[in-house]
Amino acid sequence: MRHEKGEALLRLALAMQAARAGLTLRDIEERFEVGRRTAMRMRDAVLRVFPQAIETEGDDRQKRWHIPPGTLDRLVGSLSADDLAVLQSAVRLMEDQNRAVEAARLAQISQTLRDLMRPDHARRVEPDVDALLEAEGLACRPGPRPKLDPEVVLALREALKAGVAVRLTYGSRRNPTPTPRVVHPYGVLHGHRHYLVGHQSDPPVAESPRLYSLPRITAIEPLTRPAERDPDFDLAAFARRAFGVYQEDPQDVVWRFTPQAAEEAKRFTFHPDQTHEDAPDGSLIVRFRAGGLLEMAWHLYTWGDGVEVLAPPGLAEMVNPHRRAWDAMP
Repeated sequence: MRHEKGEALLRLALAMQAARAGLTLRDIEERFEVGRRTAMRMRDAVLRVFPQAIETEGDDRQKRWHIPPGTLDRLVGSLSADDLAVLQSAVRLMEDQNRAVEAARLAQISQTLRDLMRPDHARRVEPDVDALLEAEGLACRPGPRPKLDPEVVLALREALKAGVAVRLTYGSRRNPTPTPRVVHPYGVLHGHRHYLVGHQSDPPVAESPRLYSLPRITAIEPLTRPAERDPDFDLAAFARRAFGVYQEDPQDVVWRFTPQAAEEAKRFTFHPDQTHEDAPDGSLIVRFRAGGLLEMAWHLYTWGDGVEVLAPPGLAEMVNPHRRAWDAMP
């Protein structure tokens, strides 16, 4: 416990040095999830060790404390935006897999590294970090993972960061022979299949945005022309339209988990916007709105007869007749 308190004080000192305007007591409360008295004790402990800390009062009449740059040893060199974005993506991945402990630890490491960066370098890379995180959505599902060409992934990341269009050599299922096309990338969705989300301008297509399977991209060339992008497009909202990655028109989905399976189902987040209710008989009703019925069916088969599809009818026809005994499922 003492080591944990010491670590928290060190992170607070780093944060006080990184925050150019300084930290208020409210900032300390929110960052470390503590009450006002604990925040005051933490602040006082840091000020005793670093008496050179500067106290200021802002226009809002709140006091702030800032440790001058260079006071603490620089333990980290010049991290790139890609380095920080990869760490934050790992945090999201852990959260998506309900690994809260690992997610919190990675988030703490990421914040500590940010606090250690030189302020001028941090200001330069922060916009790139935000752009990279905005461009990536996570929709992870269990199962096999396709092989990806690292050069394709790296080129896509560079294009997203630079905000430029790319020329893909791409073969679809309908046309397996790879052909060139110009795509304006919006972002990447990761799952049991990985897709580039983008707008195709050459040859022009009516559907936008489209999905491009990353394993089917055999070559990629970032262009000098800026990427054209709908300013109202939201990648996170686009990802939530689907249960997994495959996009189709969203439908109202209702599942009923039996009393025997209800407790297990409560440990799952099936969709970010889901709601659930406990029925009088002990069963669990889960509701959300999304497309991707086939991917839903694949997942629901793993629940055997522990789940019944109440809506939509098309999904019920796919799942309900093929259920196996719940107690026989792994």
